[in-house]
Amino acid sequence: MRIVSGIQPTGQLHLGNYLGAIRNWVRMQDSLEPGSECLFFLADLHAISQPHDPAELGAATREMTAALVACGIDPDRSVLFNQAQVPAHAELQWLLNGTARMGWLNRMTQFKDKSGKNREGASVALFTYPVLQAADVLAYQATHVPVGEDQKQHLELARDIAQKFNNDFGAGEEIFTLPDPIIPPEAARIMSLRDGAAKMSKSDPSEMSRINLSDDADTILQKIRKAKTDAEPLPSEIAGLEGRAEAANLVGIYAAMTGSTADAVLAQFGGQGFGTFKPALGEVLAESLAPIARAFVELKDDATTLNAILAKGAAAARDRARPTLDTAYRALGLIHG
Repeated sequence: MRIVSGIQPTGQLHLGNYLGAIRNWVRMQDSLEPGSECLFFLADLHAISQPHDPAELGAATREMTAALVACGIDPDRSVLFNQAQVPAHAELQWLLNGTARMGWLNRMTQFKDKSGKNREGASVALFTYPVLQAADVLAYQATHVPVGEDQKQHLELARDIAQKFNNDFGAGEEIFTLPDPIIPPEAARIMSLRDGAAKMSKSDPSEMSRINLSDDADTILQKIRKAKTDAEPLPSEIAGLEGRAEAANLVGIYAAMTGSTADAVLAQFGGQGFGTFKPALGEVLAESLAPIARAFVELKDDATTLNAILAKGAAAARDRARPTLDTAYRALGLIHG
C-alpha cells in the first residue's frame, strides 16, 4: 500500500483540517504494515493557481510543515515534502495534459466555485488544477488516496486520466496504478463557529470562526464561549438537533475529540444548556490540543530544521517518482532507446 495526500500551505491549520484530514493521516502512518508507506506533501504548486504573495507562500509552507509535524506526522516514518522541490509533479502534469479532455475539466465543480462569475479571468493553472492533482498521485503509483466528499470528483478524474493513458500508450501494460479512495467513516466535517452552515475555513476573515491549532487554552475557551448557538437546551436524542446547525456542530466536535458519538454526547448532556456544555467542550479542546500547540510554537520559527525536513522528503519523493516519469516519457515516444 502506498498512500499519497497533500494540503495547500495557505494560512494556519485549524480544527477542521485536523479532525477532517490530519488526524487520519497520523493514524494511517501509525498503522501501516511493513513495506507500505505514506507520502504527504505541501501543495505549493497548487497555491500559485490563484493570486499569492511569494514571500508569504514560502513562510506558509514552512509553517504548515511545522504544524503537520506537531500533529504527529513523523518525517522519519512518512515522506514529507513540498511539491516545488519535486519537478516530476509539474512534468507529469504536462504529459497528462495530452490525455485529459476539456470536457472532463469543464465538469469540475471546484473550478466553477473558485472562478466564480469571472471564469475568463481565472488562471489556466486553476482550470488544469485537477490534472496536477492527478499527477500528484499517479507519479508515485499511489494505491490509495484519502479524500473528503468534496475531493471524490478529482480522484475520479485522476483514475479516468490514468485509464485512458494506459489504454492509449500502455501497449497492454499498466503504466499508472488506478488509486482507490480512502474515505474514513470517522472523518469529521467541522463547521464554522459563527455559521453552522459553512465549513470551518482558514480563509474566513473572522478568527472567531475557527479554532487554530496554535491557539492557547484561553483563546480556545473564549472562542467556544462566544460560538454561535441557540437558546434551547441540548436534546437527549440526535433527532432533536435537526434544524439546529450550530448546536449539531458543537456536539459533533465534542464527539470527534473524545472518540465518542453524537448520541453518546447527547445522552450525557441532554437537557442541559450551553452554559454547561460550552465550558466542557472548551476544556476538552484545550487539553487535547495543548501538546500540538506547544510543539508547533517550538518548531515554527526553526527554518533550518524545517528546510532540512522538506529537503530530505523531497529527495525521497524524487527517487520514487523518477521511474514512473521515465516510463511515461518513453510511452509517449519522448525517450528513445
